[in-house]
Amino acid sequence: MTTPVTPVVAVAYHSGYGHTAVLAEAVRDGAAAAGATVHLVDVEKITDEQWALLDASDAIVFGSPTYMGTASAAFHAFAEASSKRWFSAAWKDKLAAGFTNSASKSGDKLHTLQFFTVLAAQHGMHWVSLGLHPGWNASTASENDLNRLGIFLGAGAQSNSDEGPDAVHKADIATAEHLGRRIADTARTFVAGKAA
Repeated sequence: MTTPVTPVVAVAYHSGYGHTAVLAEAVRDGAAAAGATVHLVDVEKITDEQWALLDASDAIVFGSPTYMGTASAAFHAFAEASSKRWFSAAWKDKLAAGFTNSASKSGDKLHTLQFFTVLAAQHGMHWVSLGLHPGWNASTASENDLNRLGIFLGAGAQSNSDEGPDAVHKADIATAEHLGRRIADTARTFVAGKAA
């Protein structure tokens, strides 16, 4: 009998006003529910120990609000600082995924997710998509559907600009939880395959 694999997932995120932190926690909860060991890393306050946690993880999920059509300045600073890992190929062949939030329904969230995919590709990582059909795109559908914004590349959320983190849409939280489960399940398969 083989011992079950416990994948290690890190959620590396920045949150300007707390909305993206809610999504990071949802990703964490989904991954933990799928049996992963999960670390939340606020990239604006990252320590040497947390860099080591990222290096030791099987998967890293990137998260940031979308500001002015891309990830936040704090996330960009983290991405640039990760170049030390690029030189040593420390993240090569890890899994990657991503999530973002903005006030508008579109809000150029796709560009932020594409920024994450390029970052992952530069590190030699393998991107894991959301893996859901779009929700809320038919007369019989609901804004409470998973993937209500119809994004394939990662988890996208919309939060009203005049409301706090407690108003993050429940469907977007559930979509982020789905992403967490998916990355944990994929990492378990990936790690077991590498060990075989």
